[in-house]
Amino acid sequence: MKTATDAILTIETVMLKSRNLKRDVELRFYFPNIITDWSALPLLLINDGQDLPVMQFDEMLKQLYEQGSIHPLIVIGITAGKERTMEYGVAGVVDYKGRGAKADLYSAFVLKELLPYTKKRFKVSAFKELSFAGFSLGGLTALDIVWNHPDVFSKVGVFSGSLWWRSVDQDDPSYEDDKHRIMQQVIRNGHFAPGLKFFFQCGKLDESGDRNNNGIIDSIDDTLDHIKELLAKGYRAEDISYLELDDGKHDVPTWGKAMPVFLKWGWGK
Repeated sequence: MKTATDAILTIETVMLKSRNLKRDVELRFYFPNIITDWSALPLLLINDGQDLPVMQFDEMLKQLYEQGSIHPLIVIGITAGKERTMEYGVAGVVDYKGRGAKADLYSAFVLKELLPYTKKRFKVSAFKELSFAGFSLGGLTALDIVWNHPDVFSKVGVFSGSLWWRSVDQDDPSYEDDKHRIMQQVIRNGHFAPGLKFFFQCGKLDESGDRNNNGIIDSIDDTLDHIKELLAKGYRAEDISYLELDDGKHDVPTWGKAMPVFLKWGWGK
């Protein structure tokens, strides 16, 4: 375990051996100092945790704390493994290339290994609330896990989410957006769970693809269509936040720009 601490924030890096994933998972814990009751804090998990140091997440957190902009919370960045495209995705449903075959194992790792380990680490039986976020394919994965476990999680953040994830190649003549986007079908066939909150971020420069030739890039179309699906399921507009950045790209600097907005949305004072 490696630890870095200052007057405001502690960062711990640990390796957790996963039975489900059959590998060591690197975790980076970010938590405020001078806390006596850890159970009073929310816990936020973030996929693709290797991106957090790149966006200087620690400095971002410290600035938000110094400004009094957010309430204290514990954040865990989960570093992706070499089989990222197999471990991330939608549990139980592979995409048209067979990717996401281990997404159910990743979900089991989070629920049955990571969360118990974290409770033991902070010596609590429960945290105030649990949330999940991620970037790109990690965002899709976070949404899938939160959607399927509303008894565990209450919020999700999806940054440039891979909501195009599909069961049929878009170049296949039979492909239809409304039938073959996997997460959309999961939501449509799922059940409304009161209390869930959703944060979506997209950038107008996220990509250049426009498969339906409507003048809107696919990543924005896919995100807005998933929001429509949530509204149709019974969620209110106030349950969903959508951030669209004019200069936003599919990269870490963009997600770093959006991250303070997300943190203030979820845990702002």
